[in-house]
Amino acid sequence: MPDEKKEDELESLKNELEEIRKKAEEYLSGWKRAKADYLNLKKDHEKHQVELIQFANAALLAQLLPIFDHYKLAIKHIPSEHEKTDWARGFIHVKKQIEEFLKNLGIEEIKTVGEKFNPEYHEAVSHEEKKDFAPETVFEEVQAGYFLYGKVIKPAKVKVTK
Repeated sequence: MPDEKKEDELESLKNELEEIRKKAEEYLSGWKRAKADYLNLKKDHEKHQVELIQFANAALLAQLLPIFDHYKLAIKHIPSEHEKTDWARGFIHVKKQIEEFLKNLGIEEIKTVGEKFNPEYHEAVSHEEKKDFAPETVFEEVQAGYFLYGKVIKPAKVKVTK
C-alpha cells in the first residue's frame, strides 16, 4: 500500500507539474506576444516621429519654394553677354547652394520635360500639338514642382502634347 500511495502521489505531482508547465508556456507565449506588440508600437512611434520632424518644416518650405522659383527664373534671364561675369557666376553658385540645401531637407524637383504626363506629379496648363514629342509627353515646364521625402508637396505646372 505504501507503494500505491507513493505512485498516486507521484502521478498527482506529475499532473500538477504538467499543468504548471502548460501555464508557464501560456504565460511565456503571452509575454512574447506582448513584447512583439511593444516593439512594433515602438517602431511605429519612431517612424511617426521621424515623419513628423521631416514634414514639420513643410509650411516654411512651401513659402520658400516660390522664392527659389523666381530666383531660378531671374538667372535664366541673365543676358548672354553677362553670363561669364563674376556677379552672374556668383548668382549661379548661390542657386547651386540653395539646391543642395533643399536636397538636404529632403526636397527634390519633379522631372518634367520629356517625361510622360503623370497627373500625380504634373498639372497640365495646356495641351498642344508637338511633332518632336510623343503624345501625352511634357514638352515645357511652366513652373517647377517638388517632392518632400518622396511625397508631392507642389505639382509641376507643365505643357503637354496632344
